[in-house]
Amino acid sequence: MTKKLVKHGNSAALILDKPILDILNVEMDTPLEITTDGKNIIISPVITEHDESDLLAALEKINKNHHKTLEKLAK
Repeated sequence: MTKKLVKHGNSAALILDKPILDILNVEMDTPLEITTDGKNIIISPVITEHDESDLLAALEKINKNHHKTLEKLAK
């Protein structure tokens, strides 16, 4: 996908399409971290401790409910 910057006052804005936001689980109030490696702009949702604990709880639930299936898949 190729995008162009658009003028937003004295700044430039990058419009992110809804499907991309949905894949990344990003909403209008999600904090984003913007970094660069010198050649690329990297935009990532900020993962808070709350998000991480939700993820770990979900993984624990999956492992509890599906541990036999996961063990079979691992073989």
